[in-house]
Amino acid sequence: MSDNRIYFVDVTNRDGVQTSRLGLAKLEKTIINLLLNDMGITQSEFGFPTTKHELNYLNGNLELVERGVIATTKLSGWMRGIVADVEESFKNVPGLKYVNLSQSTSEQMINGKYLGKKTTDDIIKMTKEAVECAKDKGAKIVGVNAEDASRSDLDFLIKYANEAKKSGADRFRYCDTLGYEDPKTSYDRIYAIAKATEMPIELHYHNDLGMAVGCSIMGAKAAIDAGVDAYINTAINGMGERAGNADLVSCLLGCLKSAGFKGKYKIDENIKLDHAWQLAKFTAYAFGVDIPINQPAVGDNAFAHESGIHADGALKDRRNYELYNFEELGRGEPEIIETGRMITTGEYSGIKGFRNVYNNLELEFKDEHEARNILELVRYANVHTQKPLTTSELKFIYYYPDIAAKIMTVTPYYNPVGAIIDRLEHQNLHPLD
Repeated sequence: MSDNRIYFVDVTNRDGVQTSRLGLAKLEKTIINLLLNDMGITQSEFGFPTTKHELNYLNGNLELVERGVIATTKLSGWMRGIVADVEESFKNVPGLKYVNLSQSTSEQMINGKYLGKKTTDDIIKMTKEAVECAKDKGAKIVGVNAEDASRSDLDFLIKYANEAKKSGADRFRYCDTLGYEDPKTSYDRIYAIAKATEMPIELHYHNDLGMAVGCSIMGAKAAIDAGVDAYINTAINGMGERAGNADLVSCLLGCLKSAGFKGKYKIDENIKLDHAWQLAKFTAYAFGVDIPINQPAVGDNAFAHESGIHADGALKDRRNYELYNFEELGRGEPEIIETGRMITTGEYSGIKGFRNVYNNLELEFKDEHEARNILELVRYANVHTQKPLTTSELKFIYYYPDIAAKIMTVTPYYNPVGAIIDRLEHQNLHPLD
């Protein structure tokens, strides 16, 4: 067995939140980072350091790192592979230590996005400059992303990665941006890149053809077989643009349980699979998207049996019809649903109902001032998330009220100069129809 390992970089808080018509509040993104840390996931790509409404959230989460609250999961920022973005990112979020720099590498993207204004040499030059800038700013790990790698020329990808490596890049991210690839092709191309560059490879696959998990697994196998570490990019419950990204739990199970992997390939030893259920359930609630009933491992029917032959076989020995045990995923505890009186907290909660909720969590307040401070934060949090708060969110606000206040604070960009002033000065009332 190789000493190289398969690691996991979850991109729910960067790519998952780009799901059209959906999104997460900053408090929800923070709870996901905490749950990923509890599960021992290697890295969370936690947002965009060039986006103004992300900044309090990003800096607040890095404060949680400084306090040792997030200690296992590394928090990484995503930006374009240009010097201007790198400089702005480190100005906005000085505590960044892990970054990924993205550039388009396919002929389609270079011509279609840059409209003939950039060449492949320009792409390499911009990336090298961005890598050097990030290292100069204090980045510990710099990954370079090849957007649309699966439609890019293989020789160019190898040249791009090697040139970035010379400038200090630590990893190469192979992005199947359109979900174009199949598992066999993924293996062949990743193996060739890993052999030629000797760089750890990140595998970033989209699910447009329903093969994101298969491609991720085979890409990881290729990297390990070629003698380098593999970093599978995932999203919880497969969230992401269009048909989504590779599902975290499915990729984990593929590496741990599938015929070609079980006992043959090592994964990050920090990962605790028994936290999967809690993570999947919270993320589904936060996005407002139910877990599909047939979702591997965490769907309602993942361990359900109805046909006579299956039910009989599972009752005799569950290994007859279950590949892995539900307890391994943290499932099996009864979920208690209140059917009588229920006191909840929200934006209009009073102090007595609020105290009742926290008493049920066995959390106490030392004085009235503390209680009313937390109550006010809970009210704001309900406005912030626009849904009832979970136990995880209530506890987070209690233990880290200063960070909670910070990440929920967003100051909209509004700089009234030029035309907007003229329009407002001569404004006539218009119905919003």
